[in-house]
Amino acid sequence: MFKLLVLPLVVLAALVALYLWAALSWSYSSGERAGWVQKLSNKGWVCKTWEGELALVSVPGTTPEKFSFTIWDAAVAAQVTQVMGKRVALHYEEKVGLPGSCFGETRHYVTGVIVSEEIPLAPGITVRTPPAGVVAPPAPPAASAPP
Repeated sequence: MFKLLVLPLVVLAALVALYLWAALSWSYSSGERAGWVQKLSNKGWVCKTWEGELALVSVPGTTPEKFSFTIWDAAVAAQVTQVMGKRVALHYEEKVGLPGSCFGETRHYVTGVIVSEEIPLAPGITVRTPPAGVVAPPAPPAASAPP
C-alpha cells in the first residue's frame, strides 16, 4: 500500500523537476535591446527578482516603446544600476514555460549589460559620448561683434 502512494508522488516530483530544469536551461530566444534604463526595482514577497524597464530609441513625436525585463543575478542588477541614465545594450534570454511569478514578471531575463559610447542620430551620423569620469572641454568663447 505504501508503494502505491509514494511511488506516484516520487515520479510526479521527478517529472516536475525535469520540466523546471528544461525550462530554465533552454532559451526560446536571445538577443540585445538598446536604450535607456528608466526603472529598476527589487520585487517579490518570497522570491525577490529585479524588474525593470528599458526605454527604446524612438522617433520624436511618437509614443516611446518600453522593454520590460527581469534580472536574477544581483551582480548584473548592480551593473545596470551603475549605468542608469546612460545608453546601454542589454543582453537577454527569453524563457518560455516558467510557472508562476516566482521566476519573474517577464519572459525576458537580462544576463549582461554594455554601455554604448555612440548614439545614432541618423544613418551614418553618430554622437560619441565621453567615457565615465571624463569632462568635456569647455566651449570656445563666442566672438564679439565688431562695433
